[in-house]
Amino acid sequence: MTLAERLRAALDSDHETILLAGDHFDFDPAIAGHPAAVLVAVTDRREPGVILTQRTETLRRHPGQVAFPGGRIDPEDDGPIAAALREAEEEIALPPSAVQVIGTGDLYRTVTGYEVTPVVGVIPPDLALVPAEAEVAAVFEVPLAFLLNSANHAEATASYQGQERRYYEILWNDRRIWGATAAMIVNLSRRLRWTA
Repeated sequence: MTLAERLRAALDSDHETILLAGDHFDFDPAIAGHPAAVLVAVTDRREPGVILTQRTETLRRHPGQVAFPGGRIDPEDDGPIAAALREAEEEIALPPSAVQVIGTGDLYRTVTGYEVTPVVGVIPPDLALVPAEAEVAAVFEVPLAFLLNSANHAEATASYQGQERRYYEILWNDRRIWGATAAMIVNLSRRLRWTA
């Protein structure tokens, strides 16, 4: 079974799992958030990896944080898949034609009011990815098995607007993956039940 087939079968499987809905502690699900999408690009190699970015320190929102390529769904985008592919091309020069889209993960609501759809896709290994200088400080790859291993998912708390907020973080070498990105990884881990 190919990597794409394994991922598709896992995403399509119908099993009970507890998923994280969002990190906004008081959001009203009846109020629509800003639609957004990210690309979870999995490299097709013997030990698959996931492409992540380190945002530049000069960005107004989430400077320096680790993130999937992605952003707001624009009116001209034909849904979350098109938005995720467009954003990945803009941010890291990943050609949409190089992505074999597998499917979408579970919607995640961020503390800033975005409703993010993770789009899972398989890409060839060792593509020449180029970070967009204004937005992305670095592009790097983390082993998929490491990200999906629940032993690497640490729960933490912080005070936010006078209330205690719980979040996940995943430490990889000198990188700290936390917040919405880590939560979407936790959700994928729970859904995929990866055994690699």
